[in-house]
Amino acid sequence: MDADTAPRLAYLLLLLVAVASWFFVQGRGSAGRMLQQAAIWALIFLGLIAAIALWPDIRSAVAPRQSLVETARGTAVEVPLGIDGHYHLTLLVNGVPVIFTLDTGATDLVLSQRDAASAGIDPASLAFLGQAMTANGPVRTARVTLDTVELEGIVDRDVSAVVTEGPLESSLLGMTYLSRFARIEIEGGRLLLIR
Repeated sequence: MDADTAPRLAYLLLLLVAVASWFFVQGRGSAGRMLQQAAIWALIFLGLIAAIALWPDIRSAVAPRQSLVETARGTAVEVPLGIDGHYHLTLLVNGVPVIFTLDTGATDLVLSQRDAASAGIDPASLAFLGQAMTANGPVRTARVTLDTVELEGIVDRDVSAVVTEGPLESSLLGMTYLSRFARIEIEGGRLLLIR
């Protein structure tokens, strides 16, 4: 359960209590009808709760995902535009899936401390000697070398990256990694990375 799910469930529970109270007041004279309507509303709420709990799975099954495609120019990774207006890619960093946001304004491949730890890098052992400018001001960074970075079967070894000391919602896929591709095309809500 993520941080957004608990408040949603609390809201639904409060709404359920309000609706149940209304039915109780309205149906004091006919208990059978009140129980039938209460059962219908309970099923509706259970369905809503199930939909909220399963939303990440439903979204990943329905929404288009990145894929390897063959084009006239060569092998490409096709990435659909996210609902937030950004391109998100899942790469295997040292064999571990990490979700990146494509950021042509970022120089480096930038890992959040959480994603670095998932990929086997201990952020506590890093020397944050570098500095990067962000929209929120300067942040300290630590340079690392990733054993492998894999995107849809395209494997790069000994990839230079930085781990940021500041908060970062998503790791960033910057220009040093993107420059490994021969072409980058954006057209019709899709990104093509061509090797």
